[in-house]
Amino acid sequence: MLAAYITHADCARHEMGPQHPECPERLGAINDQLLVKGLLDYMLPYDAPLATEEQLGRAHSSLYVQELMAMAPTEGHVQVDPDTSMNPHTLKAALRAAGAAVQATDLVLAGEVPAAFCAVRPPGHHAERAAAMGFCFFNNVAVGIRHALDVHGLERVALIDFDVHHGNGSEDIFRGDSRVLMCSIYEKGLYPFNGENAVGPNMVNVGLPTRSGSDAFRDAVLTHWIPALDAFRPQLIYISAGFDAHREDDMGNLGLVEADYEWVTQQLLAVAKRHGQGRVISCLEGGYVLSPLGRSAAAHVKALIGAD
Repeated sequence: MLAAYITHADCARHEMGPQHPECPERLGAINDQLLVKGLLDYMLPYDAPLATEEQLGRAHSSLYVQELMAMAPTEGHVQVDPDTSMNPHTLKAALRAAGAAVQATDLVLAGEVPAAFCAVRPPGHHAERAAAMGFCFFNNVAVGIRHALDVHGLERVALIDFDVHHGNGSEDIFRGDSRVLMCSIYEKGLYPFNGENAVGPNMVNVGLPTRSGSDAFRDAVLTHWIPALDAFRPQLIYISAGFDAHREDDMGNLGLVEADYEWVTQQLLAVAKRHGQGRVISCLEGGYVLSPLGRSAAAHVKALIGAD
């Protein structure tokens, strides 16, 4: 069975000004690498739908959703936080990004595809239940997870976040939700400057020192993530796939390479096969230098779809 590749042209229309690192060209860099490496031949393309207010409301407060929609400008930019702003296309892009996670959930749980990669932006893992921040507006993965739990009736879902920045928004949304196990590896001392203290028993946070490199990353996965995942037995795994821990990305300094993203994806796919019929959904988060972003995403997708 072919995996799903979910994206939309609207996601490239959102921009936050010249030289902003979260730029529209990110999606093109990923698509180009997937095309060059022949990976798109093994994937079914889907246009991401617009998430509904009901779907968003499972992860965000209704008031927040309404306020964010009301902020959308008809021209220029509206600043949401020092690093995050909306242009006239942002709201539709954000709705597509969240809608992609919902669509991926429906496809995977219906058995139409075994896995899905959502090449969407804006990213989502910093968006809290009632706050946009860190380039994020809606928490795409969280919207998808709550759809799996509340609509499809799953009982155990895992969220894996290997972005170089801690996914504070996902943590805020899922703290205390025993149906969700969140496993995160991130670089200590970076934005959003938290994660050191887990907010609940369903959080497995591993902060790594600067320049930890591949060995420390892989050891953390095998020592902390895999035992917790096997004990939890997730029926479905979601990945917040940030590639800014790459050694060529100046947003962080963990020093990972493409092979690390391929390896960690293989580890997670093995967990999914043991406990969840091999079902995995991945959504793009960070990764801001175009060449390593494209190469890393391609390595991740190669493992995700089981390509040789």
